Amino acid sequence: MAFDRQKIVEAVKEAKARARAKPRHFTQTVEMAVNLKDIDLKKPENRFKLEVVLPHGRGKEPKIAVIADGAVAEAAKKLGLDVISGEQLEELAKNPRQARKVAKNYDFFIAAAPLMPKIGRYLGRYLGPRNKMPVVVPPTMTNLEPIVNKLKKTVRIQLKNNPVVHTRIGTEEMDDEELAENAEAVLSSVINKLERGENQVKSVYIKTTMGPAVKVER
Repeated sequence: MAFDRQKIVEAVKEAKARARAKPRHFTQTVEMAVNLKDIDLKKPENRFKLEVVLPHGRGKEPKIAVIADGAVAEAAKKLGLDVISGEQLEELAKNPRQARKVAKNYDFFIAAAPLMPKIGRYLGRYLGPRNKMPVVVPPTMTNLEPIVNKLKKTVRIQLKNNPVVHTRIGTEEMDDEELAENAEAVLSSVINKLERGENQVKSVYIKTTMGPAVKVER
């Protein structure tokens, strides 16, 4: 890979140091931006969506909602997850403001397969643009724990209209090396989707939620 691990670690350290220069009263997310070049996004084949499992997790548990009735809903409740029933889904269809709020407030959705047609009809316009369409499970599934545990370490990446991908790689409380490994996992996944690999990566930046961006040197 064109980016050396130590260079990524140095950028992470610098980004965290700059964030500490002006303390905030919350734990900041550490984010990465990968700028691409020589890619024609007018061609659909050059756009992509990715799910990357971060080796050291997201640093903060995501908010997960389960859209289901029956066995799947019961399995979700056992894990302490928020459940949206089929009936509540119908109500959201009549309240666009609330539907948008639901789409915004949760990081991931899990849905029982029989409800997917309604989800597509009622929530698709809000979930699709946010790259939050649900993970679909059978209506008889009684153990959601493996899916939930994977989602807790997952970030979704989308390359659509602009030649840049943004994603979180953890939080400022995480170890520098762990954040660097998470960054490498994202970079590797993005590079594998590019026709000419790392030659199409223009630059990479690391930043915290409120801090300035720090370039990863090559």
